[in-house]
Amino acid sequence: MQMIALFGELTDDQANTYGLVLTSYGLPYTVRRTRRGWEIWVSEDVHDEAMDLIDHYLRENPHLPILDAPREPQIQKTFSGVWVSLLLLAAFLGTYRNGLSTTVINDFGAIASRILDGEIYRAVTSLLLHADFLHLAGNIAGVAIFGTAVCNIMGSGVGWLMILLSGIIGNLLNAWAVETTHISIGASTAVFGAVGILAAHSFLNRWREQDRHKPAWLPIAGGLGLLALLGTGPHSDITAHLFGFLAGTVLCLAYHRYIDGTMAQTYQRTAWGVTMTVVCLSWLVAIR
Repeated sequence: MQMIALFGELTDDQANTYGLVLTSYGLPYTVRRTRRGWEIWVSEDVHDEAMDLIDHYLRENPHLPILDAPREPQIQKTFSGVWVSLLLLAAFLGTYRNGLSTTVINDFGAIASRILDGEIYRAVTSLLLHADFLHLAGNIAGVAIFGTAVCNIMGSGVGWLMILLSGIIGNLLNAWAVETTHISIGASTAVFGAVGILAAHSFLNRWREQDRHKPAWLPIAGGLGLLALLGTGPHSDITAHLFGFLAGTVLCLAYHRYIDGTMAQTYQRTAWGVTMTVVCLSWLVAIR
């Protein structure tokens, strides 16, 4: 069972007190020492119950000091990028027969004119198409590195939903901006969406710190540098990569405008469900 940080930066007294509360109700937990204090970790299936118990205890004992740190669940490192990589591999094996056929591209690729005619599902199905194994390998590496990093910050459910939305929005904007004969395939639009999310997240952290020695705009510049380095090679769809990056940046800024921290597991599962539903429905519509 995955473990989640219930609290961080606790004093010795706070860690002992909260631990006694959880023990009195029979909830298992672990404590970890960090440079900033103590952390209390619980399994994800009892996280919400444990949080409610501590909240109830604090309400009944208002004389206790209130934590300065936001008490939001912090997701432990996830390896969901492996599963998404396997999904990309399965789609590649299912569509690649001695090369990606013209028929497959015409049926599922992000053809600008067809998207503008209302075939929105192509903005999703095209993300799972790859021209060859090298194309696939590059995007699997991007998913493993940048996708996993996003999910470590936002949780695997919300993280992959935002990455998928970045890819969809990037493809839609690309279809609107380029010539109608343009065709785009590959998960790289979503991968650069993940880069945009990470850049925006780092930007916000620096902005909140208000440290003049750490200019807030540097992560955005770094993200654009990665875009220039990795997303502008031969045969690259530069505009799709750019729109994916911008979509991810805006989505992350919007997320943190209304939500401070990582969402609870209930929302993570819901987001996972929405992500898989969008992908499956898009392919079902395309195959019909």
